[in-house]
Amino acid sequence: MILYEHPFNERVRTYLRLEHLFQRFEELTSRDHPVDNHFALTTLFELVDAGGRTDLKSDILKDIERHKQQFNALRGNPSVSESALEILLAQLEQCFEGLNGAVGKIGQTITDNEWLAALRNRVTIPGGTCCFDLPAYHAWQQLSPDVRRRDILRWAQAFQPMQASVNLLLSLMRDTGAAQKIMAMGGQYQQSLAQGKFQLMRVAIDPALGFIPEISGNRLMIWVRMMRQDGEGRLQASTDDVAFEMALCA
Repeated sequence: MILYEHPFNERVRTYLRLEHLFQRFEELTSRDHPVDNHFALTTLFELVDAGGRTDLKSDILKDIERHKQQFNALRGNPSVSESALEILLAQLEQCFEGLNGAVGKIGQTITDNEWLAALRNRVTIPGGTCCFDLPAYHAWQQLSPDVRRRDILRWAQAFQPMQASVNLLLSLMRDTGAAQKIMAMGGQYQQSLAQGKFQLMRVAIDPALGFIPEISGNRLMIWVRMMRQDGEGRLQASTDDVAFEMALCA
């Protein structure tokens, strides 16, 4: 199954983008080739742009605090595992303390690093990181993979509390959604969300069917339209009945 996710608000949209960048960064950092390390650094620069806002840190801390209050209220509930609850509350507290204890703007150390700042300015220029443009960067790329990886992880260390927090919040959100089998009649499906409490929609489709969902909506209404790609890669609406799975997450 291919999974597609659609956020219903800007905050969750930002969380999903950060998760995407963190996953890409980890994958590229694990590789040894200098080209992979280069794109790990460009991903790190994207994280500086996407995660460096002070209001984002505040939003994450508010979400963690909200979850702490919700799960604290479950103490003593006979239907809830006390050991699992304590582990989760400890994770939330660790994430809160780690992110709240971060001094200054997250990623500021990367911005203040002259070597990284020069590289960040050049990567926006096509071919701007050639050896004649940045000889120091070219020399760094010739170092051993372990040395390069150690440098990259050191520069990215400031983002670890944010990564742990975003991963935990998205995991808790996804756990609230139960997958349901849905049929898009004539290639279309819509549903009213009267309660307005959902934050994320997850759609899973069998890749063998060859359909791509075009999802739109908000916390009050959702639409799914099934599309197929033509020979030029353009999406064309389908009128076939299409089975898929959907989960709504609060």
